[in-house]
Amino acid sequence: MSLASVAAQQSNALAAANAAAAAAATPSTSTSSTSASANATAAAAAGNTALSSLTSNFGDFLDLLMTQLQNQDPTSPMDTNQFTSELVQFASVEQEINTNSALTQLISLTQSGQLMQSTAMVGQQVLLNSTTLPLQNGSASLQFTATSAEPVAIAIYNSSGQQVYDTSLNATAGTNTWTWNGTNNAGVQMPDGGYTVAVEGASPDGSTTALPFTVQGTITGVQTNSSGGLELELGATTAPFSSVQQVLTN
Repeated sequence: MSLASVAAQQSNALAAANAAAAAAATPSTSTSSTSASANATAAAAAGNTALSSLTSNFGDFLDLLMTQLQNQDPTSPMDTNQFTSELVQFASVEQEINTNSALTQLISLTQSGQLMQSTAMVGQQVLLNSTTLPLQNGSASLQFTATSAEPVAIAIYNSSGQQVYDTSLNATAGTNTWTWNGTNNAGVQMPDGGYTVAVEGASPDGSTTALPFTVQGTITGVQTNSSGGLELELGATTAPFSSVQQVLTN
């Protein structure tokens, strides 16, 4: 591997790292910070991967340069122009590494800012694209869409996968809202938390079809997960910020 090829690899890695960092650092003008949070997390991961590759290539560059200097022919030393060019590449890569590190810090500050902005949503009711129904203060709601007036079956499962409640109702064509009072089939009140829900419509021929639905919950807090992404707290359960479909007006 030549110094030129290592320098080229460094340039490509730097371009990827800097582009990822710049994308994460660019403020979002969207009415929701959902996409901004997801982009920042993905960009930070891409930037870290590129910088790790760059660090390895940078070490190879140094090793090759020192080996070249130690083994050159004293009677025919390296051409001055070539040596100067390689030193310029070396200095340029070092400077860009510092730039990338600064942008990584900017990513962290941007994510912190998004977390602070998201706390304004605490207390708001939201619709989430999720199969986890948050039971809060003994009550839970969801909205589902039926293509026509038809019987609909709803089933609720606990964290162990056991069915705790099921019901059927006659839905109207369009958007329907259903509320669960938190009791199981025996009438016992279930503890607050996340429950898996399934909604199916029955066709005249007896077949069933899963219907699209969103679950409703009240945001009680905002936190960051291990990968730096935002998560919403809904009582005793959490949901990724990216699952928010609509913020309901109080």
